[in-house]
Amino acid sequence: MLLVIDIGNTSISFGVYTDKKLIGSWRISTSARKTPDEYGVEILDFFELEKIDRRKISGIAISCVVPFLLPVFEEISDRYFQIKPLIVGRECELGIPILYDDPKEVGADRLSTSIAAFELYKGPVIVVDFGTATTFDVIGDKGEYVGGVIAPGIGISSQALFEKGAQLPQVELAKPESVIGRNTRKSMQAGIVYGTIGQIREILTRIKEEIGGNPKIVATGGYASLIAPEVGMIDTVNQDLVLEGLRIIWERNFRGQK
Repeated sequence: MLLVIDIGNTSISFGVYTDKKLIGSWRISTSARKTPDEYGVEILDFFELEKIDRRKISGIAISCVVPFLLPVFEEISDRYFQIKPLIVGRECELGIPILYDDPKEVGADRLSTSIAAFELYKGPVIVVDFGTATTFDVIGDKGEYVGGVIAPGIGISSQALFEKGAQLPQVELAKPESVIGRNTRKSMQAGIVYGTIGQIREILTRIKEEIGGNPKIVATGGYASLIAPEVGMIDTVNQDLVLEGLRIIWERNFRGQK
C-alpha cells in the first residue's frame, strides 16, 4: 500500500492507495506547533478507524509547500513506517515538461495536480485549485506544464477583510441568497463569494483566449464545492486530484513496486 501526503499552508491531506484504488483519504489542519509524534498519532488514528494496517505501507510520497514541515514528515515516515519517502521536486521523475522560466518555482502541489489532471482528462486542461491561494495551472495537449496564475484565496480574502476592517465581523464563507446584502454579514458574504466567482470567470476567460481551443477545466481544493458550481465554466470537481498526482509520480519512480 502507498501513503500519499500533501502538506499545504492551511491543511494537510493524505490518503492510502492499494494499487490504483484510493481506499481512504483525510484532511487535518496544518500547525507549526505540532510535533512529529502528534502528527503521527493523528495519521494512525485515521488508519485505526479504517482498519488500515500501517505495516502494509510499502511506499510514501510527499508534496510540501511548507518547508519547515518537510523534516517533520520525513521523521514520521522513518519513525512510524521505516520508509524513506519520495519527495516531489527532490530529484524525482515527474514525466512532465515544465515550461516555467525557473521550473523549481512551481509548487510541488501544483505539479502533482497538473500531472493527475493530464493523466485523467488529457490536454489541454486547466486546473483551478481553491486552496490558501487560488491557483490556475495550464497543461498543454502533450502534457507539458505551460504556466499559471496565482491569486489570493477566498479564505485569505475573508480573513483580511475581518482583520483590517475594525467594524467588520468574521463571517462564514457561504453563498448568500442575494447579491444585495441587507446586513453587514450578508453584504460581506456577497462581496467575497460573488467577487471570487467573477475573478474565476475572468481569469479562465482570458486563459482560454490566450491558449485557444476548448480546454477541460477541473476544480479541486477546499472551497471548490462552494465556488465551482457557480462559475459556469468548470467541467468537473475532483477533490482527490493532488493525491492522485502523488500516486502517479510514485509509480513513475518505483514502477513495479507495491
